[in-house]
Amino acid sequence: MIEVLNLALPYFGLIFLGYFFGKLKKLPEIGLAWMNFFILYVALPALFYRIVAQTPFEQLNNVPFVLATTLGTAAAFGLSFAIAIAIRRCDMGGSTIAALAGSYGNIGYMGPGLALATLGPAAAVPVALIFCFDSIFLFSITPLLMALSGSGKKSAGATTVDVIRQIVLHPLILATGLGVFAAAANFEAPVALDRLLQFLHNAAAPAALFTLGVTVALRPLERMPWEVPALLGVKLIIHPTLALLLLSLFAPFEQSWIYTAVLMAALPPALNVFVLGRQYEAWVEPASGSVLLGTLVSVATLTTVMWLVQHGVLTQLMFR
Repeated sequence: MIEVLNLALPYFGLIFLGYFFGKLKKLPEIGLAWMNFFILYVALPALFYRIVAQTPFEQLNNVPFVLATTLGTAAAFGLSFAIAIAIRRCDMGGSTIAALAGSYGNIGYMGPGLALATLGPAAAVPVALIFCFDSIFLFSITPLLMALSGSGKKSAGATTVDVIRQIVLHPLILATGLGVFAAAANFEAPVALDRLLQFLHNAAAPAALFTLGVTVALRPLERMPWEVPALLGVKLIIHPTLALLLLSLFAPFEQSWIYTAVLMAALPPALNVFVLGRQYEAWVEPASGSVLLGTLVSVATLTTVMWLVQHGVLTQLMFR
């Protein structure tokens, strides 16, 4: 267990350091703008490009794995949406953002570094595939449901165009696509460029996790809606269980891919849950609270999953 804590606590430590200094210094939130730009448009794309580009191309074409993991995320989204609809009495806009809290894990900021630290290079390809296809699903369903709820300010046609644009031009999906192309072409970057990408790769997780802590600290929650604990139960417990069930149904997979998928499903809610809530002016304060509380609770739940991974217990639990 000490080995697991030694892996996990530095990641949570960066988040809590960000939270601590965010509360202590009271710097204006506008100061986060360039940091967020660096993370989303520079550091994380470099990380995903290098992960995918250095992977044999034939390993990227694993349709059963993509189906199993994406269906798991979709099922968690659907269950969370139903819970939120029941509690919020058909507030579709708020329920859509609430559904993200129960299904959209921290697969961009926390996932890659934690999975690679826990499982090594074998986690690289499944991490990239999960990020890419989970993002396509979540970035598609959210604006469509918000348009149906009336929270979107554009017509159905304009919303559809925006959804396609968000998917195609998202920097992390673009980076993953370029990585696939580089893997297919056996392209090797020049030494200087590869070292630059490696510097950015190494900076991605620390910068993202610290920024996550600061961002949550700057958004205090006055009241915790009682649907939040139920949604966190879906995200932290039911989602990884669904992932394991679906991987069992679509098996066989390499053990490292199974472990990576369950670990990614067990991640706490992503900061983007709050970002999307603020964008649509729906469920904003609870979204911030779900990120903070989910991160706190995941210190226990996620480290438990990591222990199960490191001791090879998950494959014994697979449904037959």
